[in-house]
Amino acid sequence: MRETRVAQISIFEYFSKHEQGQKLRALSELLDQHTHILSLIEHDIPITGAVLSGRNGLSLESIFRCLLLKQILRVSFEQLAFHLSDSLSYRSFARLSATQTPCRSTLQSLIRQITPKTLKAIDHGLLKQWHEQRVFSIDQLRIDSTVIASNIPPPSDSQLLNDGVRVLSRLLAKSQTVTGYKIRFTDQRKASKSLAFAIFNAKKVTKDKLYPKLLRMAQVVLNQVDRALIGVESQASISPEAHTWCDKIKHYQSLLKQVMDQTDRRVIQNQKVPSSEKLVSIFEPHTDVIVKGYRDVQYGHKVNLATEKHGFITGFRIEKGNPNDKELYLPVLDEHQKLYGKLPLKTIADGGYASQANVREGREKGVKAVAFHKPVGLTVQAMGLKHKTLTKLRHFRAGVEGNISELKRAFGATKAQWKGLDGFESFVWSSVLAYNLVHRIRLKPG
Repeated sequence: MRETRVAQISIFEYFSKHEQGQKLRALSELLDQHTHILSLIEHDIPITGAVLSGRNGLSLESIFRCLLLKQILRVSFEQLAFHLSDSLSYRSFARLSATQTPCRSTLQSLIRQITPKTLKAIDHGLLKQWHEQRVFSIDQLRIDSTVIASNIPPPSDSQLLNDGVRVLSRLLAKSQTVTGYKIRFTDQRKASKSLAFAIFNAKKVTKDKLYPKLLRMAQVVLNQVDRALIGVESQASISPEAHTWCDKIKHYQSLLKQVMDQTDRRVIQNQKVPSSEKLVSIFEPHTDVIVKGYRDVQYGHKVNLATEKHGFITGFRIEKGNPNDKELYLPVLDEHQKLYGKLPLKTIADGGYASQANVREGREKGVKAVAFHKPVGLTVQAMGLKHKTLTKLRHFRAGVEGNISELKRAFGATKAQWKGLDGFESFVWSSVLAYNLVHRIRLKPG
C-alpha cells in the first residue's frame, strides 16, 4: 500500500541545530507549501490499485524528498540508504516512519521511476509561482552554456570494439538459459580483451597492425549473432524473455557495426569522422562529442541556461548534438516568453552568442538591451548600448559562472550518474530542481 503523503507529521520529527539540519527544516517547510507537486509524481508512481494489506511502502512525498536529499548530499543510493538509517535529521526530512528503513535497491527503483518530464514540470511550476509572487524577476538575465558529462570513460576505438564483443558474447553464452535454444559459438572475449589492451598500450605502427585483427574478431562475433538470431526466431513459439533477448542482442549488434565502421574509416582509411557520426560508448550511445573553443573534448550533453540576480535558474535546456551558441540565444527568449508570459528587458550572454541577427531579432521581440560579454564581430554601437551600460551588464554576467559552478559541484551536475538518455535527463533535472529549491529557502526571512 502506498500513500501520496504522510497525513500527520510525527511528534518525534527532529532536525539538528547544525546549519545543515536547519537548512533541511526550512526546505521541509517550503515543500509543505507545495504539496500539489505530488500529483505530478503520481503519474509516474501510481497509487491507485494498491494492495490494501501488507506493509506500507514509501509515500510519494518520501520518495520525492529522498530524491532531493540524494542530490543535495551528492551521494550514491547505497550511501543514501545508510544516511536514512543513521540520521534523525535525514529521516525527519524524508518523513520516514519508525519502521521504514529503505535499502539501496528500493530507493533506486522508486526514485528512478520519476521521469525527466515530471521533474521539469515540477521545476517550471515552482518557478512560475515564485515569479508571480515576485520572489525573483526576469527583467535582467545572464545566459551561458556548459557541458554535463555522461558517466563514461574516455573513449577509444579498441575499447569500444572490445565492449561490443564482450556484451554480445555474454548474451550468446546465456542464450540457452533465456531462450531455450542452444547456440554453438566460439567465445572471443578473452582474446578480444588481450588484443584491445595491447592496442591501447602500443605505438601507432603496432596499432595499425593489430586493429585489423580486432576488426576480424568483431566480425566473427557478428556472424555468430546472425546465426543465433535465425535459430531463436525460427522456433515454433518464442517466450517474452526470448523476445527481450533478441531485442537486446539486435541493439548491441547495430552499435558494434557502427563502431566497426568508424574504426575502419578512422584507423584503416585515415578519414576524419564528423563528431555527429561518432559513437563514444555502447552503454551510453546518446552521448554527444562536445568541443568548446580550444578546450579539451568533452563527452556528454551541452546545456543552455539563464539565471537572474538571485541565482535562480529561470531557463534550462538540454541540447542535442553540439549546436553553436549563436543558435541558442533566441530559444532562451522563447522559453521565458512561454513560461512567464513576458520577456526580459536586458540580457547579457557570453561572446559565443554574439551575432548581429541575435541583436536584431532580440530587440524586435521586445528586449531593450541585447548585450554580449565579448562582442565578437560587433561594436558597442551595433548592440545599441552605451559603454557604461555594457560594463554594468558584464559585471552582472560574471555571476553566472558561480551559478554553474554551484550547480555542478554542490548538486552533483558535473557528471550524470544514471544510465540511458532518460536517466541522464532525470539526473540533471533533479540537480536543477534541488538547486532552485535551496536558493528559494536562502531568500526566506531569517
